[in-house]
Amino acid sequence: MGKRILFFLLTNILVLTTIVIVWSVITSYTNIGPLYDGTGNIGSYGALALFSIIVGFAGAFISLGMSRWMAKKMMKVHVLDPDDNLSTAERQLVERVHRLSRAAGLMHMPEVGIYRSKEVNAFATGPSKKRSLVAVSTGLLESMDDDAVEGVLAHEVAHVSNGDMVTMTLLQGVINTFVVFLSRIVAAIVANFVRAEMRMIVHFAAIIIFQILFSILGSLVVMAFSRYREFHADRGGADLAGKDKMAHALRSLQNTVASVNDNSNDSAIQTMKINNKGGVARLFSSHPDLDERIRRLEQK
Repeated sequence: MGKRILFFLLTNILVLTTIVIVWSVITSYTNIGPLYDGTGNIGSYGALALFSIIVGFAGAFISLGMSRWMAKKMMKVHVLDPDDNLSTAERQLVERVHRLSRAAGLMHMPEVGIYRSKEVNAFATGPSKKRSLVAVSTGLLESMDDDAVEGVLAHEVAHVSNGDMVTMTLLQGVINTFVVFLSRIVAAIVANFVRAEMRMIVHFAAIIIFQILFSILGSLVVMAFSRYREFHADRGGADLAGKDKMAHALRSLQNTVASVNDNSNDSAIQTMKINNKGGVARLFSSHPDLDERIRRLEQK
């Protein structure tokens, strides 16, 4: 379930880093929009702020546009085409997702896919409601009963219906703006502590390092927002599939987590993003504690 966030964040960091490298190469050989004076100091904070906004939001929306493609490639998702000769189980999965999507008021049906993995997981991603993907692991389909699968699928369809990826992209654009701006401020300060002949090289390297570091720190805000939206998706899933099925799905996940804790060798399932975490690790979790999710759902 947390894979949509992981794909988005990783793609965002890669896109931002690529933009910085390309921009640095271009500005090294041209005089297009210089942000720094000849000594590596910032020439115009206004120009830097505008540059940060453009690059920040461009990186976020490029990452959003690539999210569905990245998910398919990285997870080797097999997309189920309703017009193909599908097995009975595959056709039932597609029909179930489409039925829930129509109940959610979606005008365009999401792509439905399966990826081979022992982990008990599912995720929804895509740049828009019109171009979305709902994918489930073979481990989830093999370990959960029909009611639990229905609850999980309803939860993922609710993410699509709520437009969570677009909302998260806007938030990521704001974070990227601060990341781009602050990384260049700090890099300029660091560059002033080295010899003049090394200043530009150190400045460029510092930009890359601090941009990646600040992006990781910024992901804490994205993860906090993701945890907040999970409660909304649980409520949306309850509206679509029924409160009992949604609660049953969460309890099934909880039982899976308990079984993983009893079997520490099951590394495939231990990589789930739906497990309960404590301490500092909880800040980097895309999902809230399962006990809290069940409690809030039952209070609905």
